[in-house]
Amino acid sequence: MDIALGLLVLVAVVCAGSALGRKLNISVPLLLVLAGVAGSFLPFVPPIELNPEVVLVGLLPPLLYAAALRTSLFDFSSNRRAIGLLSVGYVIFGTFAVGFVVWWLFPEIPLAAAIALGAVVAPPDAVAATAIARKVRMPRRIVTILEGESLVNDATALICLRAAIAALSGSVSVTGIAADFLLAAGGGVVVGMAAAYVLTELRKRTRNVAINTATSLIAPLVAYLPAEAIHASGVLAVVVTGLVMGTKAPSMPNGAARLSQRSNWSTVQFLLENAVFLLIGLQVRTIIDGVQGDSLGAGRIWAGCALILLAVLVLRPVWVFPATYLPRLIPAVRRNDPAPPWQVAAVVSWAGMRGVVTLAAVLVLPADLEHRSVLILAALVVVGGTLTLQGFTLPGLVRLLKVQGPDQREDALNQASLMQLATVAGVARLQELRTENDPPEVVAMLKRRTQERGLAAWERLGRPLAETATPSARYAWLRLAMLEAERAKVLELRRGGEYAHEVLSGVLDQLDVEESMLDMALDEVDTSGEGGGEGIARPGGVCAHLESARSPEVPEDPFCANCRREGTTTVHLRMCLACGKVGCCDSSPGSHASRHFEATGHPVMRSIEPGEDWRWCYQDDLLG
Repeated sequence: MDIALGLLVLVAVVCAGSALGRKLNISVPLLLVLAGVAGSFLPFVPPIELNPEVVLVGLLPPLLYAAALRTSLFDFSSNRRAIGLLSVGYVIFGTFAVGFVVWWLFPEIPLAAAIALGAVVAPPDAVAATAIARKVRMPRRIVTILEGESLVNDATALICLRAAIAALSGSVSVTGIAADFLLAAGGGVVVGMAAAYVLTELRKRTRNVAINTATSLIAPLVAYLPAEAIHASGVLAVVVTGLVMGTKAPSMPNGAARLSQRSNWSTVQFLLENAVFLLIGLQVRTIIDGVQGDSLGAGRIWAGCALILLAVLVLRPVWVFPATYLPRLIPAVRRNDPAPPWQVAAVVSWAGMRGVVTLAAVLVLPADLEHRSVLILAALVVVGGTLTLQGFTLPGLVRLLKVQGPDQREDALNQASLMQLATVAGVARLQELRTENDPPEVVAMLKRRTQERGLAAWERLGRPLAETATPSARYAWLRLAMLEAERAKVLELRRGGEYAHEVLSGVLDQLDVEESMLDMALDEVDTSGEGGGEGIARPGGVCAHLESARSPEVPEDPFCANCRREGTTTVHLRMCLACGKVGCCDSSPGSHASRHFEATGHPVMRSIEPGEDWRWCYQDDLLG
């Protein structure tokens, strides 16, 4: 009963804290940590001791798997050098650097135990940094690097921790550590690939949505348990499985199973990652009470923990800046991947919040280890200090350094262009398959519905303030109202008892599917019927600049000269229709197309990306 009540309260606080954080525009992870800290000191809240097995087996694999499912394998691969330097290089560097700082502060603690603490506090949390990164809209490459780092760094840290604990018992050698590392890394990758292959083949052959979804939910343990059984890295196996499954999922059959997987994993991830932050706060009182009476003395312990936190904060930029710029001294690296502005390295340096894995890993230290409670307190101070100092100040640092995230308008334009290309491909396939016996009205209906979906993507660029709602918005509003009336009628008939339950459920399921399709397709459209939403740009309209703009010839090999000169990365190319100047889009770090308009006043540019044929008037904020 106590466990059931505890779970109920945990989920209730997580849901309430998440809703409150979103309403007040406060970081949900930080709010839940503070709620946990306050709860740990309430007299009616029992002391809660975190079981490392629960975190390392029950929480970490599904959290990493959910994150890996969302991570692009192609983006991960294109940033593998930066991810590897952080997830492997920085963790090893931090393990030993922090370990020697701890040993210097507390000589009474064995060096192997100090290095074990270094391994515990070295990896940034798999959830905290990316949760805040998305909230403040960091550039996509920074988010990709932070996500990739958090996916792999736990595996490196746990391998280092295992070696340090073995050193405490005197049963370790340099050769043994190297062999263990190779087994953990290589075995984790092999088991992860094998698990992904088996699960993919099973899901290809399973049409039942419930079985398919259940297979997806057990995937983390299918990868984790065999890897741990052969002393490989279960964490790395889970990450590899998630990356492969996430890449293959869109091409697998059964769209209903894919929707179910996304929905269920979103719920699992929401509950687990937010519960993690609440659990961090609930540990505070228990850990503080644990150091009472330690022979090192309270003042020395707290001062030492503060210096360990300072070392953790300082050592990350000490590693990140050289790791960012030294490889680019090699000409081949510099040509393929120009150095980013120093502001990018600064943001990555400060996005190093630690989380519940740190607290769980430190509890793995032997129970008879002298001054073990001090090491646990140091881990707590690092977790709380980084979440508070870095978590609260990271959004301000991003704004101060003017590190631009992805431009919503640019994303909407690209989404509309991509949908248009998909629509053209669908209509072309229809022309290939149609026969003379196909009813003309069926072909016309297919064409119309496909083209309307593509047009809706362009209409979502609209800003309907004080304007007539777009056709797609009006359609969605009217159809949702119709579905509501249809559902009400079915429920009325259900009360009469004239129809079987299975028949009623089938009709209600069909209505729910159509409503979910409307919600997914038109979630950015104001469907209130009142025209109250704010969009991104205004499509079409009367604009003399668009009408009079000439169409200069597009260069054969276009590039953004400013990006090349400044060493920044180009995302998409745009061309000024007044002078033919080629610049980069607003999702690029330089935003040179917009800066060209600001400098010259030339109002109209066009996309020169393959397959895109649209113009944009900066002055009138119109799409043509």
